[in-house]
Order: sequence, then C-alpha cells, then structure tokens
Amino acid sequence: MTDHLSAQSSSAVRIRVWDLPVRLFHWLLVATILVAFLSSEEDSALAPWHVPAGWVAAILIAFRLVWGFVGGEHARFSDFLKPSQIAHHIGGLLSGKPERSIGHNALGGIAIIALLGTVGGIAYSGAAMQGEAEGGLHETLANVLLGLIALHVIAVIAMSLLTKDNLIGAFITGKKSADLHPGVSDALPPTSLALPVAAIIIAGSAYTVTKFDPLAFTPGAHAEAGEGGNSERGERGND
Repeated sequence: MTDHLSAQSSSAVRIRVWDLPVRLFHWLLVATILVAFLSSEEDSALAPWHVPAGWVAAILIAFRLVWGFVGGEHARFSDFLKPSQIAHHIGGLLSGKPERSIGHNALGGIAIIALLGTVGGIAYSGAAMQGEAEGGLHETLANVLLGLIALHVIAVIAMSLLTKDNLIGAFITGKKSADLHPGVSDALPPTSLALPVAAIIIAGSAYTVTKFDPLAFTPGAHAEAGEGGNSERGERGND
C-alpha cells in the first residue's frame, strides 16, 4: 500500500520547464498567425485584421529575440541551439529510440529559429511591399511558413508519442512529469531584469511600428486608405 502511494506521489511530481512569458508568446503567436492566414483573402470577414496581425507578430518576434537571452533557462538560445547534438539526435530518431529532452531538442531548436526567421521575413516583406516582386516574396514566405508549421506539429506529436512525454501539455502548463526526467531540477527562472527589459522592448517596438505606420493597429484602415492612398503616394513619389 505504501509503495503504491509512493509511486503515485512520484508520478504526480512536476518539474517547472517553461516560464509563463515564453508560453504566452507561443500561443499568442499561434493565434496571430492563424488570424493572419484567415484574413489574407480580400473577401475574408477577417480581412481588416490582416495588417494588425502582421504587426503584432513582428512585436512578438522582437520580444522572443530578447527573451532568448534573458528568459527562463529553457527559453534561452544557449540552451537549445546546440548544432553538435543534431547528429546524435537524428541517430536516436533513426534507431526508433529518441532521447527525451527537458527543453527543445537539437532539431527543435533549429525549427524554432527557422519559424522565427520566417515570421519575421513575412512581417518585413508585408511592411515593405511596393510591387509584385515584394508581394510574391510575401506569399512565398507565407507558404514556407505553412510547411514549417506542418512539420513542427508533426514532429511535436511524433516525439510526444515516441518518448511518452506530452510536449503540447508542457507548453500549456509549463511543467513536465518528474518520473520521465529523473534527476532534473526545476528550470532556472528569468533574470531579475527580464520582465522590465521585455516590457521596454514590447513598448518600444509598438511605438516604432506606429511611427512607421500610424494605421498599423487600426483594422481595415489600410484598405480604406488604399482607395486613394496608393495614387497619392505614387504622385508624391513622382515629384
């Protein structure tokens, strides 16, 4: 009876892995990307939100870049950008016995950088679009992002099944089961200045966006301005 209770108690112990800000970033970015894709067609009911969604995504990327240096232990780039471990991780996958990782595994770290870079590229190309070339790049990057997201989701599900480690649940609760990661302690928390620095970056990014595009966060404003705004901009450009 005592052994049974001890086993239950052990399985109930959870390790803190992901800090709250990085989890909020993750799910906010998911929601923002979803809105951006659903609003990409002009006849979509969400079309007015396409530009605001893009700018919010850009601000989120700025936050994540900073949080990669000051955030919790497993949110930091130094924790998961380890190219030397990629071959070992692939070897485990090919053998059907991948090792559990308390944070992002080696391939997962590369995927995170690819996703952040692609979203950043989409936001930049959307803001800089002036013709067909830029528009084509914007659409191409959006398609690349869809492919990366599909691979990411498949990989997360596959690793969760292969390692018996609920990766999706961990990014909701921020915790993992201790019995799956013996000897692992709670992750180090963000640095003491992390939240103030992050707040400054978010506020500064939002301010910079509004200076560059005063209509950035006004749904539908660009479509309305575009009725006469593009010709006016063109006339100014010809002066």
